[in-house]
Amino acid sequence: MILTKEICRLTRIFCVGLLLPLMLLWARAAFAQYDLIIPEVGGVPSLEDFAGMEPATPLARSMAKVEDFIQREPDDGDPASQRTEVYIGYDRTELHVVFLAFDSEPEGIRANMSSRENIDGDDSVEITVDTFNDQRAAFTFRSTPLGIQWDARWTEGSSRRGGFDTTLEAIWDSEGRLTDEGYMVKMAIPLRSLRFPDTDEQTWRVQFARIIPRLSEQSFWPAYTIDIEGRLNQTALLNGIRDVSPGNNYQIIPFLFAREVDALNPGMAGGPGFETTSEQDLGVDAKFVFNDSMVLDLTFNPDFSQIESDEPQVTVNERFEVQFPERRPFFVENADFFATDSTLIFTRRIVDPEGGLRFTGRSGNFGFGSILINDAAPGQNRSNTDPLNGEKANIAILRGFLDVGEQDRYGFLVSNRELADGYNRVASLDGRIKLTENWITQLQLVGTEKDPYVGDGETVTGVQRNFQVNHVGRNWNSHTHFIESSSGFRTDLGFQFRFFLPNVSGWHNNVAYSAFPENVPLNSWTTALFSVYLEDMRGTKIFHQNAPSIEFATDTTWLNLTWTDYNEILQPGDYPGLATTQNHDYADWMVQFGNNTLDTLEFDLSYRWGTTLNLVPSPGSLPYVADHNRVTADALWRPTDRLRVNNTYLYTEVRNFAGAHIFSNEILRTNWNYQFTREWSLRFITQYEETTGGPLTRLEDERNLNFDVLLRYVINPWSAFYVGYNSNSSNFEIVDYEGERELVNTTDLRRDGDQLFVKFSYLFQR
Repeated sequence: MILTKEICRLTRIFCVGLLLPLMLLWARAAFAQYDLIIPEVGGVPSLEDFAGMEPATPLARSMAKVEDFIQREPDDGDPASQRTEVYIGYDRTELHVVFLAFDSEPEGIRANMSSRENIDGDDSVEITVDTFNDQRAAFTFRSTPLGIQWDARWTEGSSRRGGFDTTLEAIWDSEGRLTDEGYMVKMAIPLRSLRFPDTDEQTWRVQFARIIPRLSEQSFWPAYTIDIEGRLNQTALLNGIRDVSPGNNYQIIPFLFAREVDALNPGMAGGPGFETTSEQDLGVDAKFVFNDSMVLDLTFNPDFSQIESDEPQVTVNERFEVQFPERRPFFVENADFFATDSTLIFTRRIVDPEGGLRFTGRSGNFGFGSILINDAAPGQNRSNTDPLNGEKANIAILRGFLDVGEQDRYGFLVSNRELADGYNRVASLDGRIKLTENWITQLQLVGTEKDPYVGDGETVTGVQRNFQVNHVGRNWNSHTHFIESSSGFRTDLGFQFRFFLPNVSGWHNNVAYSAFPENVPLNSWTTALFSVYLEDMRGTKIFHQNAPSIEFATDTTWLNLTWTDYNEILQPGDYPGLATTQNHDYADWMVQFGNNTLDTLEFDLSYRWGTTLNLVPSPGSLPYVADHNRVTADALWRPTDRLRVNNTYLYTEVRNFAGAHIFSNEILRTNWNYQFTREWSLRFITQYEETTGGPLTRLEDERNLNFDVLLRYVINPWSAFYVGYNSNSSNFEIVDYEGERELVNTTDLRRDGDQLFVKFSYLFQR
């Protein structure tokens, strides 16, 4: 059972937390309060209403006007270098926003025809609306000068749960146009795409922004300064919206997925060989909205096919698992509701569900979320004698939270994963307390209980304590974080980073000082120190790290230099064959450089060199310190306004101190996307990976080459048609040996599989 003493202990902490905001009210600075009254308009605005970059019709002049944007970057507090006017109004079905973005150098505006959300490097304007006026979460809608859309859900917080969540896929309209004086953008956001209280008169919060990449400038109305922690607490009140409602609407999204695969099957009877399979999938996702803010999502045979592969990450010689983002539609709505500082719900752990439902929403200061779903993956591809063969996991998740004061939040989360005869249960209490305009704290206590899924093993229980204090300001920023997890801590649905793992107690801290010199080409320089100290629950040190750094930034260039010193202790059980404790000291340097001066090219480069811990020595050997270097390069090239080429190159090499080669790993990925229209595009991805081993490592030589071609017709995120082809090759050969077929490694690449697929989905909504 979850430890009762720990729950009581956290309850006492939370009682103090509930009183603390009241005790610290005297310390809260009074923010400058802006108020915007939005009018109801008598028609649908168009860009023609703003011909000549001015409100040219009575309809345009009836809209509320916002101007006088203030920079956040690079010169916090200064007036924006370019003038921006925003006109806003509403009717009973839509929120209407028109941006007039003036530019003294209109030829420098960066605007490319690209696919939805692939707008990195382009000029853009945005509106952020906090429809519940709770200063915790908001919708953000962004558009380029050509009307290419980007949307996200913003969540307050300085931990991993904070910031933009781009899995939001809202339905809204946008249109953009370049002019001799700059550009214009029109947005029409349906009220049914938003969630807000069921009241006669709405009080929202709003913020407008403009981004100018060639100047590295971000300007906002009202002012959004780096000198104050938080974003939504610096927004303006938006009043005037009356008698509106998205009503009780619904979305039905059926999909069809068909593919034919010809692939190598190592497990075929008689030995490895190729087999051809066909697959047809028909499913449906449905969304029902009640009382403006309650959402029920249902799915049957959910659309979990992934059209684009994950971005490459280095996984060779890594001691801990790396995390890939979630992209699947069913988990999008109010995903931040289930997020806590400790990642207890990582939905990519749910691999192959057959169906599920999710209910999320808000009522006053209360928010809630629940998920019921199954997962057939645990019982797949197992032998007939395996006790888990054919078994499915049943998963239940419940989340609730209460908003108190300006930006404080207290919540709980419980989850249960049942499989065969066992289960994993997790219960959590968490809170975010804003102490002053610059200081915030977050705390969390998690209890877990796990019963073995098969066999008669012991039931284990565990506890995790998680506490952090952060300071945000113009010059000084700090993050101090303490985490302690007992040896029995288990979260089968979660993703626990190194700091959060079982039998680990310790802290990490980052303190940074930034200066903003005047009358020089340098915008800012920052010096920082990142430190980590970890020990096991017996008090034995297991890891220590210190990393001082310095960074310089201009309008279009940044340079960072970091030195990191490591001390890592491996104990018996950490590595196969390790019988005694090993203490390893190693260190490295890293230089990072980025530039976006050119309209057509922006890039980030890094080079890391020094020593590292070799975790893949030859069989029978134990880890040891060796020399290493790593190159990372990312480049975005836009040779025309319709072609985007994203390139990634990763190279890692490890040698012993005598200079002998241990292994190298090389990854090259290039993504070419040609946008014919806003709807039609053709994408081509090639990724090559090569690992070269030798007698000093247990790694084998591996080569892999993947080609991916995709033709897309996208009306909106939910109505789309795809035709794709994928081919993969690796270094292998099938040989006959004593009457049996075997797979052997070779130096030549051979095709090991390809597939042709078609996917179609369409949104029906009311």
